[in-house]
Amino acid sequence: MAARPETPDARSRISSCARWLRRARPADYLLAFSVASASLPVVGKSLEPLGGVTAMSVWGARHMPQILSSTAKSWFTPGIGAVRKREREQTHAVSDAALRGVVSAADLDIAWPEPEQTPPVWKALQHRRHIHRSGVQYGSDPAQVLDVWRSRELADGPAPVLIYVPGGAWVHGSRMLQGYALLSHLAEQGWVCLSIDYRVAPHNRWPRHIIDVKTAIAWAHANVDKFGGDRNFVAVAGSSAGGHLAALAGLTGSPVGDREYADRLPAGADTTVDAVVGLYGRYDWQDRSTPERVAFVDFLERVVVGRSLRRHRDLYRNASPIARVHSEAPPFLVVHGSADTVIPVAQARSFADRLRAVSHSKVGYLELPGAGHGFDMTDGARTGAVSTAIGLFLNQIHRDRSTIAGKQVI
Repeated sequence: MAARPETPDARSRISSCARWLRRARPADYLLAFSVASASLPVVGKSLEPLGGVTAMSVWGARHMPQILSSTAKSWFTPGIGAVRKREREQTHAVSDAALRGVVSAADLDIAWPEPEQTPPVWKALQHRRHIHRSGVQYGSDPAQVLDVWRSRELADGPAPVLIYVPGGAWVHGSRMLQGYALLSHLAEQGWVCLSIDYRVAPHNRWPRHIIDVKTAIAWAHANVDKFGGDRNFVAVAGSSAGGHLAALAGLTGSPVGDREYADRLPAGADTTVDAVVGLYGRYDWQDRSTPERVAFVDFLERVVVGRSLRRHRDLYRNASPIARVHSEAPPFLVVHGSADTVIPVAQARSFADRLRAVSHSKVGYLELPGAGHGFDMTDGARTGAVSTAIGLFLNQIHRDRSTIAGKQVI
């Protein structure tokens, strides 16, 4: 019997597979194996963590040499101890300056928190007393769960809401330990906070990450009143990869922005947000102007997206918050450390400049001298002041929204 001729689709798949085999590295084979093993019957689910470990190893191999080099250089710099002390002492001043013109002057006339010597993660159990409900399902996938943070007694009327998106290089999206200082602070301020988990690579390729964040936002608009939250005021914040996701969600909420993600959400889902806070986020998925950014895009191509920038430029552009800035963007507060060796501060500066040039809303930019990546989990000298600054910003935006709503009612 004559062989059946190949269809164009089959030829395309063979060609794509051949290209992958030509450019694949050992790490790519490990990733492919881990993803394939997770689909095995019975044992597959228990093998899923292998994919995350492999993906984090790929990320580490890309970035760790530069991180170690920068760290070693800073350790052996003469007088570095005195420099770091001066940088930490500037935290209150730079926080105050960043909020001038964004927050009322009267609200900035406060006693800023004293710096702490211990890492904030050591106070995790103390912060967790504000968790009101854990493991709430916000979507149909088992990974789509959140914790509700709030005080035992809320003030009269619905409380403003913050959704917190954890980081983890898009391959680890756990809410454990991340954002605890901020969530605890806002709960004490009378907010209802939702700290979410979301699906991650390599088992879940982009854009499932942002779809999950938008699903959580839509869930909050529809359900957060059950926990005392205001369905009409929902802000979003995130750190690192979560900062990217929070920014992208804020800039692509309906009705502003396009409908590319809305097609994957329930009909009529409300994904608008009233404010965005990005902590040491990655805001550009296209730029390859430096060796660090070349390595980052390579990581996206091989692990997170699974498609090349050269062949799918629109996909990477649409995933870049800096390319999605528009005049109707919500208010933004961008926070970054000047000594961040994972995501260089130049990216945050460019993003904040772009927002200020285009957006009609308030934009704050807080650059912390000498702070590194993940400072809110490791640096007690800065975390309290930054949590306070974020709280001041969010409370100001909430008051602004309430004033506008009150005028509209009158």
